[in-house]
Amino acid sequence: MENETPKNLNTPGSTSTSAVSSVPNGLPQATVPVPSQADQGRFGGGQQRGGRGSGRGGFGGRGRRPGGRGGFAAKSEYDQKVLDIARVSRVTKGGKRFSFRATIVIGDGKGKVGVGMAKGKDVAQSVQKAFNQAKKNLVTVLIKDGTIPYQVEAKYNSAVVLLKPARGGVKAGGPVRVVAKLSGITKLTGKLLERTNNKVNIAMATIEALKKLRVKEKIAK
Repeated sequence: MENETPKNLNTPGSTSTSAVSSVPNGLPQATVPVPSQADQGRFGGGQQRGGRGSGRGGFGGRGRRPGGRGGFAAKSEYDQKVLDIARVSRVTKGGKRFSFRATIVIGDGKGKVGVGMAKGKDVAQSVQKAFNQAKKNLVTVLIKDGTIPYQVEAKYNSAVVLLKPARGGVKAGGPVRVVAKLSGITKLTGKLLERTNNKVNIAMATIEALKKLRVKEKIAK
């Protein structure tokens, strides 16, 4: 009696085939499922599609690195507050060229504060340039128990500012409050002796007043 050859179980619409191994007596020993080409393309091509990232997790892509390109930028140690943004123009031969001027105040809340003013083609550029300018103009403020040790007064252009020690809260408005808060002063009384609408002059007058604070040395008698 002739041995019958097992028929191929693969059909045109099937998704898998079976490999049959024979033993000397002609009987099938075991069937091992072999994925078809369609299944291999669906499940078996992951390593090839992974590219460079397949060796680092199998998901592909380069990933993000903190602080690097595509990562998260480090937070600045200074807080900032925008005082004024104005659109300025320059008359040239071909017409007017417009730009933006930003004035900001920065401080760390621990005794350092500065004012910066710069121009840029747009608002974001002018703010960034003003921030860099303010970092170069940082001053150290003498703070005692959350307030200034004694009364000071300063004048800058048309603004005259008077600062007094206080017991509770910052009793000042506008740029004086902003400069005091960012410098770390929590108790202060501020007053404008000569009122003006120019916020830049008021902020600079406050900075000049804070510069006058010095430690009074005791004179031995």
